[in-house]
Amino acid sequence: MAQETESRIPLADLLVFHRLTRSLTSSLDLDAILRTILDYMERLINAELWTLLMLDEERQELYYAIAGGGEESALRDLRVKVGEGVAGWVAQHGETLIVPESVNDPRLNTPSPANQRPTIRKLRSVIALPLRGRKGTLGVIEILNPHSGQLNDYTIAFLHILADHAAIAIENANDMTRIQQLTITDDTTGLFNVRHLYDVLGRELERCPRKRLPVSLAFLDLDRFKLVNDVHGHLIGSQLLALTGERLRDLSRPQDKCFRYGGDEFVILMPETAADAALTQATALHSALEATEFHMKNGLKLRVSASVGISTAPKDGATIHTVIDRPRSRSRRINLPLALEEQRPTSSKMSEIPSSASLD
Repeated sequence: MAQETESRIPLADLLVFHRLTRSLTSSLDLDAILRTILDYMERLINAELWTLLMLDEERQELYYAIAGGGEESALRDLRVKVGEGVAGWVAQHGETLIVPESVNDPRLNTPSPANQRPTIRKLRSVIALPLRGRKGTLGVIEILNPHSGQLNDYTIAFLHILADHAAIAIENANDMTRIQQLTITDDTTGLFNVRHLYDVLGRELERCPRKRLPVSLAFLDLDRFKLVNDVHGHLIGSQLLALTGERLRDLSRPQDKCFRYGGDEFVILMPETAADAALTQATALHSALEATEFHMKNGLKLRVSASVGISTAPKDGATIHTVIDRPRSRSRRINLPLALEEQRPTSSKMSEIPSSASLD
């Protein structure tokens, strides 16, 4: 009985585990979760640098999501390729890596953003643990040059508990983000939907008077789009809408937001943009859109044209419906002869929706 009592986890440690679990599971905000992880790392281990790297699956790179030791801003834009250095090795293999000072590990000498920072004079030792989720590695916890005596069984066991709970919390936060994204995304185009337009525009209209800044909106209505569905079918129509939405997003400025308003109507929201600047941007976007050749999956080639109207708050209105309805009513179509000819890639001709628009 005495041996069993001695092997039990001390109450103080159980309370720490309880607080850790509660902190990580009480929020679905990724930034708050990452801050909690860093806070517990700093409390538990004295080291020169604590970092948490997240995996960019598409690029197969790790980026520094959060860092202690005053290095967060310096590391923010740096990347580590999967397989490179300590963090890259851990991400690739999904295994914990512990390198004490007495061990000469070649991975410590591999050039990486962290060990090139001025505060890390020499990378002598490291603790790195993978954050493993249901679908694989999410990131890496990396502790550089922990102080002597820190690499004990208790510390390592606690870090594994921290990593396990952190992975669950991060995965839950990512799932919630994906769910929230689905509620504001149009299924066909991948652009924001009209519900999100009302929310974002409403916030911008509240911000305008306070900051004394304008906000502009361009409303695009594709010309005679119904004929695409009638002549080529709804599958081609849906694909053309998706490609048009993608092209609008590419042509928009980084600060602008693109929405599918419904049917063949699109909206470009331009924060902090006056009427003249909005007209210049919409004119350039409209010209580039009309010059774009869209290649359909069946080999068909199509162009689109659009009628465009612009409104600017507060000059043209201060309510959501006024700012949206004004450019809708000002959009005018010029009815030109329709030329919809089905062409295959072997032909130099291209199917075309009539090229016409007006910018008021």
